[in-house]
Amino acid sequence: MTFRGFIEQLRSEGKLTEIKKPLSPVYEVSAIAGKEPTLYTNVNRSKLIMNILSSRELLAEALGVAPDKIIEHLSSCPPDGEVKLVRDSPAREVIEKPDLYRLPILTHFEGDGAPYITAGVVVSEYEGLMNASIHRLRVIGKDRLAARLVEFRHTYNLHKKAAEKGEPLPIAIVIGIDPVTLFAISTRVPEGKEYNYAAALAGEPLEVTELENGIKVPHAEIVLEGYIHPTELVDEGPFVDISGTYDIVRKQPVIYITKILHRRDPIYHALLPAGSEHHILMGIPYEPLIFNEVKKVADVRNVIMTPGGCYYFHAAVQIHKTNDDEPKKAIDATFAAHKSLKHVIIVDDDINIFDPNDIEFAIATRVKGDEDIYIYPNVRGSTLDPRSENGIGTKVGIDATMDLSKKWKFERAKRPRVKKDD
Repeated sequence: MTFRGFIEQLRSEGKLTEIKKPLSPVYEVSAIAGKEPTLYTNVNRSKLIMNILSSRELLAEALGVAPDKIIEHLSSCPPDGEVKLVRDSPAREVIEKPDLYRLPILTHFEGDGAPYITAGVVVSEYEGLMNASIHRLRVIGKDRLAARLVEFRHTYNLHKKAAEKGEPLPIAIVIGIDPVTLFAISTRVPEGKEYNYAAALAGEPLEVTELENGIKVPHAEIVLEGYIHPTELVDEGPFVDISGTYDIVRKQPVIYITKILHRRDPIYHALLPAGSEHHILMGIPYEPLIFNEVKKVADVRNVIMTPGGCYYFHAAVQIHKTNDDEPKKAIDATFAAHKSLKHVIIVDDDINIFDPNDIEFAIATRVKGDEDIYIYPNVRGSTLDPRSENGIGTKVGIDATMDLSKKWKFERAKRPRVKKDD
């Protein structure tokens, strides 16, 4: 499934909204953006699309599975697909000198202060180790970007290695790639295996082409070729991130763009910060990680990152409990799998974890506060949590499962089935 192929599929199914009215990239697009897939045909005289993966249903369609089979598909798919190097790519149709101001890069909120690339996949490689991941990128010039590199994540580590030797880190920023590859790259996999995971999820080889600086990229609408400067730092932020609140200003590395490659009439892909597509791409990739970790200690049935928890801070884990020690083990396993998680609730398999009311019912009827709530103070969480101090905060795990020794007290009443007369 190509990027344009998926857009055409959404159009043919009546799921794509098109807005032809001329719009400014400064505030106007984000002001009217909803949750549905939308193609804007005239933003700074360019095409721009948002929300192609803005729901579980759309993600399931891209993956080719039913929505209730997403976790099963993701958790059982190893990162071992084939990556195929090809010479040509649609992204090579136009090659030109860098001018980021010609792209429809959006300024989303009044407090942002600058345009940000939000769906750009940064591909880097150093000493034979490759990484691909999404980073927010602040435009600071026609050929310069400030990159938010989260400490001790893969791109940060590669940049640090190169900088220690006084060398730039070669990179490419890829915008407008097929939805399965975009989702795969958003997932935590072993270092250097993002492309292999994408190919495995798609069930076919992933084609990549090698740029002049040695970076290999998948087919895309737009590719920005360049490098991260070894020492130069600038202010990055403020920026509205996953919680819908402003992240702080930090000194961050500078990316220099040396050339831009793109398709003729390219379609720029943007994520609305804290919007539905941002939530799906940042949150759901943690679900299979949690599922596989909890599977080691309990009979796990399903995992979701909850909407009310910004798809990032809260998880609900459904297990089939066979002894009363399993929920605490499941809580610890969940926090181990997603270190930025803040709160997790463990429920029985009679609870519908997709229904917030059912989860609250489990809390109301199966939780005894002094026995079933586990508090972990002064631990590392996420800097995106407004309540944290430099990423240090408190985590809470809730065991909302039935006491097996008194199971009869907790089982839900079933309505009798009355046989209808013929």
